[in-house]
Amino acid sequence: MTGSTPMATPSTDRETTTAPDADPRFEVPLRGIDVDPETRCAHWDDPVDVIALRFGCCEAYYPCDACHDAATDHEAVPWPRERFDESAVLCGVCRTTLTAREYLNAGEDACPVCGAAFNPGCRKHRDRYFEGEGPHDEDGDDDL
Repeated sequence: MTGSTPMATPSTDRETTTAPDADPRFEVPLRGIDVDPETRCAHWDDPVDVIALRFGCCEAYYPCDACHDAATDHEAVPWPRERFDESAVLCGVCRTTLTAREYLNAGEDACPVCGAAFNPGCRKHRDRYFEGEGPHDEDGDDDL
């Protein structure tokens, strides 16, 4: 058509995967919607959105709970408290896996390995990803 605007070409560095497929760019089983090489997704893609979290229900990593819901056919189950010493978080920048405890205790909201900034806003909804125990104090911590 004459005078029409060409359609934008989708970025080639993003990939959508759903169960049972996992993103081949990562060593851990990672699934999600429009995921970039540092684990930003269609739902969260600010520069600090560079983690993927492992869910207790299917043991796979997802950039967010919305990616989990879109890629699976079951309700998300947070990472169980009794498994907080197992790998449950992937830093999308350096590809290091962290235990839930290491991630939750990262005082500066940054990767303890490479220093990449993590989104501090994630503290507000971490109960979606990690099983809690008892009430939270003013800063959102529950004294792990």
